[in-house]
Amino acid sequence: MVAIANPLPVDAKRGGKPFIAADVGGTHVRIGLVAASDDRAQPVKVLRYRKYVCADYPGLAEILEDFIAGLDVAVDAGAIASAGYPLDDGTLITVNLPWQVSLKDIRARLGFREFRLVNDFEAVAHAAAYVDASEVLRLTGPETAPRGPTLVVGPGTGLGAAVWIPTAHGAVVLATEAGQAALTTGTALEMALLQQLLRSRDHVPVEHALSGPGLMNLHGALCALHGTTHDYATPGDITAAAVSGKDARAEETLSVFCGLLGSTVGDMALLYGAQGGVYLAGGILPQIRDFLLQSTFVERFLNKGPMREALERIPVKLVEHGQLGVIGAANWYLDRTRERDLGEEQQGQD
Repeated sequence: MVAIANPLPVDAKRGGKPFIAADVGGTHVRIGLVAASDDRAQPVKVLRYRKYVCADYPGLAEILEDFIAGLDVAVDAGAIASAGYPLDDGTLITVNLPWQVSLKDIRARLGFREFRLVNDFEAVAHAAAYVDASEVLRLTGPETAPRGPTLVVGPGTGLGAAVWIPTAHGAVVLATEAGQAALTTGTALEMALLQQLLRSRDHVPVEHALSGPGLMNLHGALCALHGTTHDYATPGDITAAAVSGKDARAEETLSVFCGLLGSTVGDMALLYGAQGGVYLAGGILPQIRDFLLQSTFVERFLNKGPMREALERIPVKLVEHGQLGVIGAANWYLDRTRERDLGEEQQGQD
């Protein structure tokens, strides 16, 4: 899939010439040629955009090379959004990517003067404030909420979460590893499934159930409980069978998934004090949009005892925008560039 937009004039004070921004996931890499715009409502303009399948390429460098080869402008800088931990040598440790990523090696191979990394959901949080109302679906809560911490969370190849926190000096984004926290349950069936999952490991993280691979794990555990076979090859096969109503076991799997997601997101909203709202992102949810609306997601989100009233005041919205990670990485990069330039300017004045 390739989407091309007409370039707009670039404000040199807000980022200079176009650069690369990429959202690197375990299944897909989304890349944009981006530039700062003079539109404060949409500070990043996506000039070119393309989506790649990770499994079709031996590494991230090859994907970037292919994208850059199709451009009619020279680029020498960029940023990627991805889950994982960067080491001092520039290598990224992640459990969800099919290959190792070394920022240092990519910089050298592409001849980039600068190539930076941001947590994937931290990047999405940097984009959430610029999502148009037409691109979100409200699941529960009021239309608007007071300005406050805003949670961005979503299942994809893993489960990511970040918190956007407004301050007097601009927003701060807290990146988290919420997907690695221990999975908690709230029904007898979920408890039985957790016991089943614990047979093969001594720690069941949230994303072991609430992700694409997690959906496979849930279905396998349900089949084991019922003494049936686990015959789906991909998470997409399960969701397709569930949404179509062709397989009761697949439908049960997706129902459990939605209920667990609602309960987990409710916990996160309380833990992070997300009075500003919750944005649900990630690759799975848009595919099961109607199923999610009819599920127990909202019921489980609100089912927090005396804190139900507080959660009823928090809007929860499903984000439909497919380029959030790219736009977020670009916003983050421009923020870092402005901070650096401001620091250099202050040093010059001293």
